[in-house]
Amino acid sequence: MLLPDKRLFGTDGVRGAANSVITPEFALALGRAAGDLIDGGPVVVGRDTRRSGEMLSLALQAGFHSVGVDTQDVGVLPSGGVAHLTQVSGAAMGAIISASHNPAPDNGIKFLGSQGFKLNDAEEDRVEARFRKGAPWSVPIGDAIGTRFIDAEAPYRYVDFLAGATNYSFRGLEVVLDCANGAAFKVAPDLFRKLKAEVEVHGDIPDGTNINDGVGATHPEFLSGLTKGRIGFSFDGDADRLIAIDEDGSPANGDVVIAILARHMKNQGKLKNNVVVGTVMSNLGFRKAMEELEIDFVPAPVGDRYVLEAMQDRKAVLGGEQSGHVIFLDTAPSGDGLLSALRLLEVVASTGKPLTELRKEAITEYPQVLRNVRVADTSGLAAAEGLWASVAEAENRLGPNGRILIRASGTEPLIRVMVEAASKELAVELASDLALVTRAEFGA
Repeated sequence: MLLPDKRLFGTDGVRGAANSVITPEFALALGRAAGDLIDGGPVVVGRDTRRSGEMLSLALQAGFHSVGVDTQDVGVLPSGGVAHLTQVSGAAMGAIISASHNPAPDNGIKFLGSQGFKLNDAEEDRVEARFRKGAPWSVPIGDAIGTRFIDAEAPYRYVDFLAGATNYSFRGLEVVLDCANGAAFKVAPDLFRKLKAEVEVHGDIPDGTNINDGVGATHPEFLSGLTKGRIGFSFDGDADRLIAIDEDGSPANGDVVIAILARHMKNQGKLKNNVVVGTVMSNLGFRKAMEELEIDFVPAPVGDRYVLEAMQDRKAVLGGEQSGHVIFLDTAPSGDGLLSALRLLEVVASTGKPLTELRKEAITEYPQVLRNVRVADTSGLAAAEGLWASVAEAENRLGPNGRILIRASGTEPLIRVMVEAASKELAVELASDLALVTRAEFGA
């Protein structure tokens, strides 16, 4: 359940078990609260393929309608598509019904401003305050009540936008797509076929319960066994993330993708202000690669909207997360896995080099091990003295050739323990030890 003493929104909207935490009543009230704060409409509303998606989408839209705001329902569409259509349509707001990479029983709601950017903390706090205040609400009657317009052409306009964002034909290039049985299941194949690539598709038969189930960006090993000398692109449930798979079947996470793109854009004179934004999770090898290229690296907190804020502050055009969110601020207002795949394939096409060679030229990754420790409450992390003492001891062992990061997840009740070291063995050892200390400290 949603607790009154905890902030409603996490790092990527509000999430929880559908019909238990994220209920139709909750969605209706949240739509009513958000709608009460905007002047007119419409609101662009899209969703992924979860069984609960239509139920929650219609409830959210009913909330908007009840305070006099129209909605433009674009149906199943990647988050990047909802952001783009919000930006170009003159809408007052966008809303996405998705729990991204979470399993099918979960769902979530996130809001976008009129320019397609995710709401910042202060804007989310305004929505939450109105939600918690409750009645009285605006009660329009007659033709002042909002209504729903179905936009069946939205997927085609989104694909046309992406196809128009490149000057390249991918004729002769072979790609394998894993659509995670999610929001990209139709538009991703349509895009790359439109650009003349030879396409093989997996994870494109959603049934409402199989989104992210052993497929997609959180399971790159699925596509690794299927590429067979081709390039693979693995998306998550709402397709705002990309994990690429090189011709040898090795996953290339966001750090690798951004490193390749940063190097190429700098060589092409397209890396505005010579700056790239990452996060505190960005691999030490990525940081060293940017240093060797004399590119300024700016670390932001985890969460693509924090990356976006840092990019806007530094007037950067490239930034993203190790998890696969990549933002091209000169083209789109949000992370978009399809656009990331498009840009990466452009580098392959323009250089004539395979992805395996491009990644070797761009970055030498440090072994990184992540342990997720499930806890009842993450709020005591800062005061966990025993854990921090163990971290200090581990940092002494690593010296300058490694890094430790302990943080609370913004989307799940987890404490994440990350260790980078010069050897995989040492990283595994220290991460496992610190995970055990975390479990003991928090009674997990």
